[in-house]
Amino acid sequence: MVEPTIGGVSRRKFLIGTATAGVGLTIGVYLNGRQEGDSTAPIEKRAGEVALEWDPQAFVRIGTDNTVTVFSKHTEMGQGVYTGLATLVAEELDADWAQIRVEGAPANAELYTNLRWGLQMTGGSSSIRNSFAQLRQVGAAARQMLVAAAASEWEVPVEEITVSAGVVHHDLSDRRSTFGELTELAAEQALPESVTLKSHKQFGLIGTDLQRLDVLDKTNGTAIFTQDFKLPGMLTAVVAHAPRFGATVESFDDSAAIESEGVVGVYRIPSGVAVVADNFWSALKGRELLNIEWDDTSAFTQSSDELMAEFRKIANSPGPIVRDDGSPDSEIGNAEQVVEAEFEFPYLAHASLEPLNCVVQLSDDGCEIWNAAQQQTIDQAAVSRILGLTPDQVKINMLMAGSAFGRRASKDYTAEAAHVAKAVNGTAPVKLVWTREDDMTAGQYRPLNYHRVRGGLDGNGKLVAWHHRIVGQSIAAQEFPEWVVDGLDWMSHSGVSEWPYSVPNLRVESHSPECPVPVLWYRGTEGTHNLFAVEAFIDEMATAVGQDPVEFRRAMLADQPRLLNVMELAAEKADWDSSLADGRGRGIAVARRRDSYIALVAEVSKHGDGSWSVDRVVVSLDCGLIINPDNARAQMEGGVGFGLSSTIADEITINNGYVEQTNFDTYKLLRIDQMPEIEVHLVESDEAPGGVGEIAPMLIGPAVANALFRVTGQRYRKLPIGPKV
Repeated sequence: MVEPTIGGVSRRKFLIGTATAGVGLTIGVYLNGRQEGDSTAPIEKRAGEVALEWDPQAFVRIGTDNTVTVFSKHTEMGQGVYTGLATLVAEELDADWAQIRVEGAPANAELYTNLRWGLQMTGGSSSIRNSFAQLRQVGAAARQMLVAAAASEWEVPVEEITVSAGVVHHDLSDRRSTFGELTELAAEQALPESVTLKSHKQFGLIGTDLQRLDVLDKTNGTAIFTQDFKLPGMLTAVVAHAPRFGATVESFDDSAAIESEGVVGVYRIPSGVAVVADNFWSALKGRELLNIEWDDTSAFTQSSDELMAEFRKIANSPGPIVRDDGSPDSEIGNAEQVVEAEFEFPYLAHASLEPLNCVVQLSDDGCEIWNAAQQQTIDQAAVSRILGLTPDQVKINMLMAGSAFGRRASKDYTAEAAHVAKAVNGTAPVKLVWTREDDMTAGQYRPLNYHRVRGGLDGNGKLVAWHHRIVGQSIAAQEFPEWVVDGLDWMSHSGVSEWPYSVPNLRVESHSPECPVPVLWYRGTEGTHNLFAVEAFIDEMATAVGQDPVEFRRAMLADQPRLLNVMELAAEKADWDSSLADGRGRGIAVARRRDSYIALVAEVSKHGDGSWSVDRVVVSLDCGLIINPDNARAQMEGGVGFGLSSTIADEITINNGYVEQTNFDTYKLLRIDQMPEIEVHLVESDEAPGGVGEIAPMLIGPAVANALFRVTGQRYRKLPIGPKV
């Protein structure tokens, strides 16, 4: 098999060279059938001695050069997971942060399963949550083996040995050794049956603003993304996809493309027509010369407006019931006041900075892939079926992703790359590249959604009943059909069905109509529409009874102390009760998602020309124990920007079956001059870590819409709101 090169150096030989130099302690994981790594027990309840459930060898390698390499089972997409996971290991190992390195782990579901999902994948803000106990055990086990090695060499009791900043020390004899000096002897030690984990008060790295491990390489350009990755003799492929979803190739003329400089072949594959060339530019020019006749017999030819109209009609009928507490319909019928609203949400593109790409190399005994997959286990299965291999014959090497937001959780592009590699008979490694236009027009989207909500209030202004009907495509029906039970995809209604407010009568219904437009998880997915509808409608009901939105929520959060606390904190820091100048207003939204609790206050201004701006956003966050406060703040800031973009401008529209947005000139992401000042206030906690990557995008929309109501007197129930109101 041809060796890959990075900067002209054979990566495989580099790793072998390191090993030859004496890797030593190659401290897999065995799974004992229990998925307890994501326990939500408070930190102190999991400190002290615990049974070792994971062999650290798959996660930690200590070299004789004193480097500690942590193998991340989760893909680094800009969310800081490499640094967070490494911190967990380094904390219990008592390593020096300067000696820590991180590499992406290869695809291996037996070793690297996401304990929350049961397959190797990155998503749902689960990386820290499922790894917290696991990787602390790994670090503690490696530490105990190093201590055992030192005790054996120095002939002293293990109890007399201390470890600090990567140095093992015996105080009485003043002997000391680095990890690198002990690693080979440590590798010979028996794996401990139990390990001792630190208490919260003993942490030295967890909870500090450690510099992210990937910052330098990303700054100086040495970080390797799939687009940077090259193999000797590698060809590049682009695919002509159908301009309408569901259309197929009827016929094509490739004579001009074949004659184009650099093109080495044109192949029909299930997803379209692939042009393979010596380089990307040649492949792209060759694709432009294809003459393809498309069969639209089964194509989607409607518009997104027509689809939304159909969703409205569907909402006229009861849907599968998700939750049915009390008697919501009768209570609404008898209510002193009834408030009703409809909310509309468009398709959204992921718009990752680095479009989709994948490198595939076939050999006599299997297939090797280099990419930044979010679901390695699913990719392995898909590629093995295409190539007639077993999943373990498909090796996937993890590279960093230039963002993803859920887009790389689909197998479509990896499967497509495998089809191209198969078409060229494995004669050369192939890099598949999707252009920005490819992913915008032939990609997969956050689903279009429609919500109809009714609420009943009694004479005291108390919410007594809520009826919520959701209409939107099911992502699970497309990706994991087994998740759909009795017609219900739990992700479609999540955020509404388990909402935190105290209301005695609640009915939630969820329709999942089928549609050829492909949909996929997105940053915050269900929360980006479900929580908007909930938090905007809560605000409407507060207004209907003349109550302050914070006071109205406070009355319904008595049994949610953590959520109540973050709401109070956000209101305090935003000076909620103070007056603002004319044309300025504040809005609030709160949520309990991904095991975290968050509140956002948005402060907006309306300008004389009808335009508006978000001037200030105050975020309060209780995400349990914070691994890296600086990264938590960064995720809140980035999340606000991401969610604000879809609030103001982002949408995918379809006309007669054709997607109208093709690049950033028509899919108008938030510009830097539209970014507000952001204050992030973190709550100290000993509770188990919660997720931080997806929660801010869920709430900035309703907070802004609620604030705009204060200055315009209008309710905004359809996204995007647009640059003017």
